[in-house]
Amino acid sequence: MIGVVQAGHPKLKRPNKKIENINLAKIKKVREDLINIMNKAGLIGIAAPQIAENYMMFVTHPRKTKARYLVKGDKLRTFINPKITFKSKKENVIYEGCGSVVKGDLFGPVSRPEEIEIEAIDEKGQKFKLRCDGILARLIQHEYDHLV
Repeated sequence: MIGVVQAGHPKLKRPNKKIENINLAKIKKVREDLINIMNKAGLIGIAAPQIAENYMMFVTHPRKTKARYLVKGDKLRTFINPKITFKSKKENVIYEGCGSVVKGDLFGPVSRPEEIEIEAIDEKGQKFKLRCDGILARLIQHEYDHLV
């Protein structure tokens, strides 16, 4: 298991492959590694390119960490072949960090749509749509940016 690759690593800029079969051992291992590395690094989300795997997948788990205090967290979610289908016109500015920039210790203001809708496949192969706002919307947009 590699760890969070840092800015400048070539895998962060390579095209990411659509996942055709979620039941492949390799895909299950990537998901497991994403979760383990996210937890070990104290992150609330991570995308496959950040662990040097160029697949269209990320995981999120908004919760209290060393760097973030959240009043309301959310469950662990897996997004496979995600596509953001709606972004609100209203935006807000919140400080964001990234595990691939100075090991997640650098935060800066980022403006993003306040509400989004995303379509994806979960770890069980089920298609789903999720409309959200708050930290989950911001986190999804951040991780999605790593894929596109």
